[in-house]
Amino acid sequence: MSPLGAERRARLAHARLMLLFTPELVPAGRDPLEVLARALPHVDVVQVRIKEPGQGLAPARATLAWTERVLALRAALASPALVLVNDRPDVARTLGERVDGLHLGADDAPPELARALLGPEALIGLSTHTSADVVAAEDLPLDYLGFGPIHPSATKGYARGLGPEAAWIAARASSRPLFPIGGIDATNAAELAEVGRAAVGRAVLAAEDPARAAQELLELLAGDA
Repeated sequence: MSPLGAERRARLAHARLMLLFTPELVPAGRDPLEVLARALPHVDVVQVRIKEPGQGLAPARATLAWTERVLALRAALASPALVLVNDRPDVARTLGERVDGLHLGADDAPPELARALLGPEALIGLSTHTSADVVAAEDLPLDYLGFGPIHPSATKGYARGLGPEAAWIAARASSRPLFPIGGIDATNAAELAEVGRAAVGRAVLAAEDPARAAQELLELLAGDA
């Protein structure tokens, strides 16, 4: 493994809070990049997640443009946060080593294809929804897993969640970092202290104080609150 790949994986191993940066979740009248700038010092990973109504696959041009803005902001703030592209191996490949990797949904490109396109240095994550998914992922060329939804999620359209106990079990079953996702906020993040990680969007992006919201989530995940 190259020094770049090793460094990325070391940072991922210590990551606790992943922010699903979805500009549509930022309240009207606020600049999504200003919200991200406030949260960035307290976030370990930013997954750039651009959606358009009626489209299952993230739009390539918008994903590329927003990822470039996020990368520029990271550089301006000298942030160590990892930056990942959501859904689009083509965009991740276009950005090359500027971006740290790619997150794949369960119905996106196969991880083997993404690895072949992006090479060994890129971080690749996969969404999982059951314990069977987590076990099957052990044989795939992945670096981390998302797991959920833990709670009902309006963002993803899930009316029911798997519950925190499912996340505890999944995290124990995985040899890789696992980030619970779905309806996680300050009211329930403490339930995931045993896992110590989470991926959130609305809980930070729609908060009146994004920095404080991210800090509070980190404290809850660490069992300090």
